[in-house]
Amino acid sequence: MPPKKILNAKQISTIISRLSFQLIEDHNDFNQTALIAIQPRGVLFAKRILKMLNKKSIDVDLGILDITFFRDDFRRNQRSLKASRTDLNFSIENKTIVLIDDVLYTGRSIRAALDALQSYGRPSSVQLLNLIDRRFSRELPIQPDYCGIQVDSRMNQKVIVKWFENDNEDSVYLIRHND
Repeated sequence: MPPKKILNAKQISTIISRLSFQLIEDHNDFNQTALIAIQPRGVLFAKRILKMLNKKSIDVDLGILDITFFRDDFRRNQRSLKASRTDLNFSIENKTIVLIDDVLYTGRSIRAALDALQSYGRPSSVQLLNLIDRRFSRELPIQPDYCGIQVDSRMNQKVIVKWFENDNEDSVYLIRHND
């Protein structure tokens, strides 16, 4: 099965714009809100959201969170996992945190991110923003508050998000997992 393109650059741009406007509508001045991107794949997505908010003269903190050592498969993985950096140069205490990742699949990465966040304080609430929601593959009761699109996929399929900064194209593909 050849890769199936499910989003192109224009569609991704439209989704980022829509999600940014939803955030503006819900958070207004962002004084008590911060964005936190999950390493590694949520970072470029979050930077795009931040850029769109900045264009609307909205200033909001953006942090980067590494979840490597909070993953439930950390010690079970055959390959050694390499940690990324965490960059939270602001307090999350009593703030609304919008956690950002590219694809919501089983929910395990989000659970790890919630555990990691607790190391940095106690937010008043945590919301989840994803570009892609693979809604029928959830293993944990985690749902996005903000979602670009929902993709129905089989367990032997994988969603690949490509960002221009890394891959020279903005697109989302659905591929067979063994391809």
